[in-house]
Amino acid sequence: MILPIVAYGDPVLKKKALDIAKDYPAFDALLLNMFDTMYNAFGVGLAAPQVGLSIRMFVIDTDPFSEDDTLSEEEQHDLKNFRRVFINPKITKEEGEEWAFNEGCLSIPDVREDVFRKPKITITYLDENFEEHTEVFDGLIARVIQHEYDHIEGVLFTDKLSSLKKRLIKGKLSNISKGKITVDYRMRFPAQKKTR
Repeated sequence: MILPIVAYGDPVLKKKALDIAKDYPAFDALLLNMFDTMYNAFGVGLAAPQVGLSIRMFVIDTDPFSEDDTLSEEEQHDLKNFRRVFINPKITKEEGEEWAFNEGCLSIPDVREDVFRKPKITITYLDENFEEHTEVFDGLIARVIQHEYDHIEGVLFTDKLSSLKKRLIKGKLSNISKGKITVDYRMRFPAQKKTR
């Protein structure tokens, strides 16, 4: 089932999310719904707060990035085959020289800006079977993880912009929060009531 993606301005996007346990209600259905929702919106990542749930979980599939011919064959291969579920994750280390990349977000349609992040991370997380892993990621995979991780920390990529950039996009953000935007996927705007 495709869920509506929560738009900029909804308080759930600014809340620090809570850990979940293995017996989380209808977990398997939620997981499938999150992947369906992400693919329907042509995203590479989706965090639970973006579907209105303040829980520490996100899904990633970096396959769309694998078609970038400026990347090496190895990088393209890694991106093509990276589909992952992160539950209760904790980034324990960020390393390297910060680099800029033009980021966007399904909750903030039609806004893209350069965001600086470190290129290498170490993260501990549970997979969809609630088995623990500690892994090191770098490059675009690390970037997507950091972006989605920020969501469960109540941080949006727009929070990382300079005050000048924030002023320049203020009108766009205001329009998004009021639902004055056209998107080709389901969204829920702060002014709208929740529908079940």
